Amino acid sequence: MITDLELLLLDYASGALPEGAALAVATKLAMDPSARTDMQLLEAAGGALFDGIDPEALSDDLLATTLDRLDGEAGPPALLPLPDEDTRRLLPAPLWRYAPRGLDGLRWRDWGRNVREAVLPLADRSHRATLLHIRGGHGVLQHTHHGMEYTVVLSGSFRDESGQYGPGALQVCDGTVRHKPIADPGADCLCLGVVSAPLHFTGLVGRFINPKVRF
Repeated sequence: MITDLELLLLDYASGALPEGAALAVATKLAMDPSARTDMQLLEAAGGALFDGIDPEALSDDLLATTLDRLDGEAGPPALLPLPDEDTRRLLPAPLWRYAPRGLDGLRWRDWGRNVREAVLPLADRSHRATLLHIRGGHGVLQHTHHGMEYTVVLSGSFRDESGQYGPGALQVCDGTVRHKPIADPGADCLCLGVVSAPLHFTGLVGRFINPKVRF
């Protein structure tokens, strides 16, 4: 039975994911060797399947689009300035281009005393990506989701109603999930968070916060 992660990997391999979701998956792959192995197996299976297809049976549009993507991927990568050594140590490679001046060069916004976030400059505005820093032993207010939420743990760990998530873990939530992520005591937690719609905070405090939530 195919897993949710494998479905995400298939969408990522086919180029079907928007920039924000693709960034979350790429970050997961950079941090998780087992996920990279799964990706290689899926790509090998997809290549074998494609080899068995008669190109004349494909629509002209599908074949042209596929060949254009392959041509584009074969081109030289764009040269981007590398961030400082500390940033390269704290962030996996897929995030470097979004923080070329390092973590201190990002515009951080405080959510109280224990949580702060920095918005990453996505070209595709259908999603919002942020780095989220949570002090150990503290957490984000309970919330649910108007869309999809992808969270990749970069350092430290957090737990919520579904379990514990450490470095390299990817949590995917939709509108059916209501949770309160809390960083484990002893170390701060740094995460990549990607959402396709604003979070919806629950409870009395949510009534005051939700009108101020930006997307």
